[in-house]
Amino acid sequence: MFRRLPRWTVTVPLALTLAAGLSGCGAGGQAAPAAATAPATSSAAGGEATTLTVFAAASLTGTFGELGKVFEASHPGAEVRFNFGSSATLAQQIVQGAPADVFAAASPATMKTVTDASLAAGPATFARNKLQIAVPADNPAKVDGLADLADPKVKVALCAAQVPCGAAAVKALDAAGLKVTPVTLEQDVKATLTKVSLGEVDAALVYRTDVLASGGKVKGIDFPEADKAINDYPIAALSKAAEPAGQFVELVLSQQGKDVLTKAGFEAP
Repeated sequence: MFRRLPRWTVTVPLALTLAAGLSGCGAGGQAAPAAATAPATSSAAGGEATTLTVFAAASLTGTFGELGKVFEASHPGAEVRFNFGSSATLAQQIVQGAPADVFAAASPATMKTVTDASLAAGPATFARNKLQIAVPADNPAKVDGLADLADPKVKVALCAAQVPCGAAAVKALDAAGLKVTPVTLEQDVKATLTKVSLGEVDAALVYRTDVLASGGKVKGIDFPEADKAINDYPIAALSKAAEPAGQFVELVLSQQGKDVLTKAGFEAP
């Protein structure tokens, strides 16, 4: 007559199997062989964990952060991770092999760096952005127009010419026939705006969306030449990205995405 085994004797092997599988994911552990564990699928609809890496222009920090939460809420198990920075720098990182699924640039020129390398195709323009003069809230230099930036007494910050906000600034200044000597050239629009909010400069040329996002820390001044230096923003899923990349691009291009961007001061393409 057989004795009935205690229940724990049956569950222990299963627990050991699970523990062994989990140990392969820990820090410093070696990845399990492909035959032993299948990678998570890219479809969040299947309930499996999915990480989506989005490289996006610094000026999209607030809007894409919001859209990332919307995406995660509608795709259970999905996590959106962002790398915000200069579009030019991000494009070079992608070309050099940085892992990314989606690229949202602040200019067609920086997107072209990626498409020319056959790493993305068919980018779609999802927004447009315009420059403003940003000054400290109390505007100590009494700046009220673009011509004031040419005054040697006015300390000006600009984005470096190779990044989209810098290229737009060059176009605007050329359109006005002005030569401005900045005291600093920054690598993205957020860093440029920070110089103003900290009072380190009297003025800067940044996107109006960044002025709005400052929450009153800086004041924005419109100028007519900005209409000749509007930046189009393209977005594309990278060629080797999994399906959620395309779904995120669809969200950005959707009416919901447009509403979030318009509220932040972007213009429709």
